[in-house]
Amino acid sequence: MSRSAAPGLLIACLVLAAGFALAFTVGRYPVDLADVAALLAAKLTGSSANLPPAVESVILQVRGPRVLAAVFVGAALAVAGTAFQGLFRNPLVSPDILGASSGAALGAVLGIYFSLGVLGIQGLAFAGGLAAVAAVYVIGSIIPARDPILVLVLTGVVVGALLGAGVGLIKYLADPYNQLPAITFWLLGSLAATGPSDLVPLFGPVAIGTLVLLALRWRMNVMSLPDEEARALGVATGPLRIVIVAAATLVTSASVATAGIIGWVGLVVPHLARALVGPDFARLLPTAAILGGGFLLVIDTLARTMASVEIPLGILTAVLGTPFFIWLLASVGRTWS
Repeated sequence: MSRSAAPGLLIACLVLAAGFALAFTVGRYPVDLADVAALLAAKLTGSSANLPPAVESVILQVRGPRVLAAVFVGAALAVAGTAFQGLFRNPLVSPDILGASSGAALGAVLGIYFSLGVLGIQGLAFAGGLAAVAAVYVIGSIIPARDPILVLVLTGVVVGALLGAGVGLIKYLADPYNQLPAITFWLLGSLAATGPSDLVPLFGPVAIGTLVLLALRWRMNVMSLPDEEARALGVATGPLRIVIVAAATLVTSASVATAGIIGWVGLVVPHLARALVGPDFARLLPTAAILGGGFLLVIDTLARTMASVEIPLGILTAVLGTPFFIWLLASVGRTWS
């Protein structure tokens, strides 16, 4: 890590630390930060924290899983957005560019429509996201074109629109008193129902996909160049593009299956990370992951504390992300490389 990147990484870590502090202490049942630290230290050392059972329950059973899920989901969306923006050489690309979010949405909506359990809904959402991107890639690969990236993006837009129509059809057919509210709430994104059992199926895919992208970080720098130049440098662009898309889709599908549709994180955070540490993926990917986790932690804390009822995450990210992105474009738009 170069000295020039160290301040940016430090800022990202401070954002994440502030997000942790807010998420654990702020809420309808306030908890002192000292109690949180004492309980975590006691769990690590095997000693007793001597805290009331209600405080331990709030920290470990209620807020703990939700905080970890917010970090994983935010990091996954930010990493996926960073990878896709570099791969497609387009600053307006987000993790749902190839239909992963639309496929996951259709899968989850089908699970709710057929009254499946939580695991069934999450499983269908995860499978739907992977299947959608696989279909986009197969269709895009059989269409002859001079610019395969453009064809892939356009195919993703078309398939995403088709899957969105499927979601609309299921909403039209759903029971308006039971199923439709559940579908609508899920599509807006939320971590309200997150429990300890949701962390394992979320952490596994996110960790695998992120590690794959980190292992390919220098090749991703080359992939930001035109295909002819990348091939001249010895990079097999076709197979590498498949691996990058698969890894980014894996983390996106896992996050959508757990938290629903949460926009803007994968679009805004990569730009902020790039402004902090530059375009080198060796520094950009970890910084984006840390910033994404901290950003979604803050958003989730606002979602559950701003009003008497919980505000869906997708609404807050859009309300806060839109002016932030406009400011970001005005500030660093000319530095995109």
